[in-house]
Amino acid sequence: MIDIYEAEFRKADLNLLVVFAALMRERSVTRAAAALHLSQGAASAALGRLRGLFDDELFTRTRTGVEPTPRAVELARRIEPALGLIHGAVTDRDPFDPATARRTFTLGMSDDLEAVLLPRLLATTAQLPGIRLAVRQSSRNTVAGLIDRAEVDLGVAAAPAHGADHRGQDLFDSGYTCLFNPRLLPLATPLTLDDYLTHPHLLISYDGRRGIVDDLLEARGLDRRVIASTTHFAGAALQLTTLPALATLPTHAATLHADTLGLTTSPPPLPMPAYTVRSIWHSTVTDDPAHGWLRRLVHEAARTGDSAELPG
Repeated sequence: MIDIYEAEFRKADLNLLVVFAALMRERSVTRAAAALHLSQGAASAALGRLRGLFDDELFTRTRTGVEPTPRAVELARRIEPALGLIHGAVTDRDPFDPATARRTFTLGMSDDLEAVLLPRLLATTAQLPGIRLAVRQSSRNTVAGLIDRAEVDLGVAAAPAHGADHRGQDLFDSGYTCLFNPRLLPLATPLTLDDYLTHPHLLISYDGRRGIVDDLLEARGLDRRVIASTTHFAGAALQLTTLPALATLPTHAATLHADTLGLTTSPPPLPMPAYTVRSIWHSTVTDDPAHGWLRRLVHEAARTGDSAELPG
């Protein structure tokens, strides 16, 4: 039994927490007001009362709307799951029903993972009219920060960097594969090291300067000829349709783009590490039913290529 301190509860209008959740979701007073069918003045007044209640600015103005303060991010992790439980108790329904819920879930992942997972996720959510998926570009080094700032609900990355407040789940194993256009580079497969070093390369790298291939070649006293770089795996694959060059991509993305664009794959002619792709989230949302459903959705999409129906 939870001790309810009536005097403290009387100080707080619980409807303010609904406004708080809408501001966190919409990042705009105007959009939050519209979502709640309030006037902008009423939403602004509610924000003022929230600031007094929590003794914090909570949201600061930007050119595009408002951004939550660290205190607001901390509060959101407690308030949003609690509102879901209250809604379930009041309506006598499960706390989260994807068939009737209206919710936007934001995922953080790089474009190679997006290319593989998003079509499978959308196939499953196509019959859920209130569910919307959004993707923020991230890497293994940036996804934890996005989670901590509540900018994404769930991250997906190769062995993501994480802290003590994060939780994770293994999704699938991958590695690296070479990709090229056989009509422009009629090379035998598997590629030899001589072929690999002789022909030009497209580099996919977040800093545009070097990647894991360059580190491995340098350790052997070797080098490759990079003619261009991009930060997007899909962009590199598209370039190969008209460019006689090689690219080394994560295997899951290379296989997908080869099938889609008529390209050829080959194992790299030098040993390259395998790795595990994992989902990652903040520990405070582990017990949130909506977040649990999202994790199951992503896990199923990673486990199979089928749009298998998931339980609500």
